[in-house]
Amino acid sequence: MKKLIDYLKEYKKLKSNKDTVKIRVAILSSFTTKGLKEVLAVKCKDIGVQAEIYLSDYNQYAQEILDNNSGLYEFNPDLVFLLIDTQTVLGDAYFNFFEKKEVHRKDLIMEKLDSILSLVKAMKKNTDAKIVVHNLMVPVYSPYGIIDNKQDPGLKEFVQKVNLGLNNSLQADEQIFVYDYDAFCSRYGKDKIVDYKLYFLGDIKLSLDYFPELCDEYLSYVKPIMALSKKCIVLDLDNTLWGGIIGEDGMDNIKLGPTPEGRPFWEFQKYLLALFNRGIILAVNSKNNLDDALEVFRNHPYMVLKEHHFASMRINWNDKISNMKEISKEINIGLDSMVFVDDDNFNREIVKDALPDVKVLEMPTDPSLYLRTLVQSNDFDLLQLTYEDRKKGKMYIDQRKRQQLKSDTTDLTEYLRGLEMTVTIEQANNHNIPRISQLTIKTNQFNMTTRRYSAEKIKEFAASKEFLVFCIKVEDKFGDNGITGAVIIKKSSDSWKIDSFLLSCRIIGRKIEQVLLNYIFKKAKQKGIKNIIAEYIPTKKNVANNGFYKDNGFVLLSNDNEYDFFGFDTSKKYSFPDFIKVLEVDNNGEA
Repeated sequence: MKKLIDYLKEYKKLKSNKDTVKIRVAILSSFTTKGLKEVLAVKCKDIGVQAEIYLSDYNQYAQEILDNNSGLYEFNPDLVFLLIDTQTVLGDAYFNFFEKKEVHRKDLIMEKLDSILSLVKAMKKNTDAKIVVHNLMVPVYSPYGIIDNKQDPGLKEFVQKVNLGLNNSLQADEQIFVYDYDAFCSRYGKDKIVDYKLYFLGDIKLSLDYFPELCDEYLSYVKPIMALSKKCIVLDLDNTLWGGIIGEDGMDNIKLGPTPEGRPFWEFQKYLLALFNRGIILAVNSKNNLDDALEVFRNHPYMVLKEHHFASMRINWNDKISNMKEISKEINIGLDSMVFVDDDNFNREIVKDALPDVKVLEMPTDPSLYLRTLVQSNDFDLLQLTYEDRKKGKMYIDQRKRQQLKSDTTDLTEYLRGLEMTVTIEQANNHNIPRISQLTIKTNQFNMTTRRYSAEKIKEFAASKEFLVFCIKVEDKFGDNGITGAVIIKKSSDSWKIDSFLLSCRIIGRKIEQVLLNYIFKKAKQKGIKNIIAEYIPTKKNVANNGFYKDNGFVLLSNDNEYDFFGFDTSKKYSFPDFIKVLEVDNNGEA
């Protein structure tokens, strides 16, 4: 395991790369955190992100936040971490807490909570960055010892109430998050988390040994901002979802259920089901006899996961690599959106070597640790949970039904007509803005510019007369795909420019893009706009769409290595397929 010195050495070797995605992170702390910047930069490099990190001077967090011209705001971060420790918040009250009268101790709760919230709100006024506030570590001791909980409030209860106040006050704010630093300290041991010699020498209130672990926690916020969260877990079966080998042991002898040997697999499945219900896609990649495996799914009394929970199942004797590629193609997501879980180290290594985009979860040899390993993975964290996220698992299962219809139909138009699609177009509003932002951040394949926008930025666009922002919801006879497309247009007096034009991979190939274009042209005509300008910024993932605008009547205006500009004359006739029903909903929710 790497130590702080290893990260410092590696940091010195980091080089800027214009092709690597970049993030600006600011760290504001009430105590010495020298070295945290270097560790986080290396951790980010390991996940393919180039991090530029601003570390405030010692205990200057308040000055940085309250000064509108501070280095913090000049840095213009994408993400801010605010670390204020318990002793700094309480001041002298940390030691003389019980010298205060009961009523004053109660008043002190709101006083200290308000002091933190005022700093956070001041920061929010000056930045669109996501803000992550550490809660406070609850002390392990009190001058009142075992009767601390008999006081009203005791020292521990005091800190707990400040933490609860932070959660309650910031829960509905989409820009601000509370990081459970108290839980982090408990996990590693509050007696170990502080090196008291270093604390007294340099006010270092987190042992340097735990900087890497804290930075791992920070990656839970970096990954979703950089669209690196995973969408799908691909699972082996034997000795992964159940103990034993179904083809050799038979259904009656595999380990699964409320027994000492079966419980690890049983609870592992329960957690996977919880992830599915939260919107994580599940798939199977197993070398096995199909009938043997399906018998377990259908008939084992303790099989939690059923066939209908899986968007794709590859149960055969093919190699794991080709199966992974087929699963990716069937679900229509990139390999870089997938996490592979297999008990067998050989299978993990061949997938890791052949498919480096796939995240391979390193599973322990002891099944009792499977659940902990998956829980501690931060690959599925999101900064917001939308309706589409919660229903994603089911949506991809519905996609299997569409694929079956497509395979049964020889004519593409006949297939699309058979879907009985309805597209609802809706202007940006408080309900759909989080999802529009999420689409700009996560969509790569059909995304003509791949510009990433926070929910705060989308709100700014939606409130401006200079922008038009709308999204689409797609439904068909198999189910609701949710909000799966969005457009951002920058308006001027004589032309409109398409800033962002994107569709979720779930609806690519259904002619929905033509509905979007037709809506843009219609709205432009209504406003007397004749010229529509569109940009295409090529990336490795959207290159298949380089002919999209040309194929839809746009004329190439100019191009270079980074941008292609196209133009469309709205006086030209344009139509979309007649088999798609279109509804327009205003901001009052009326069609």
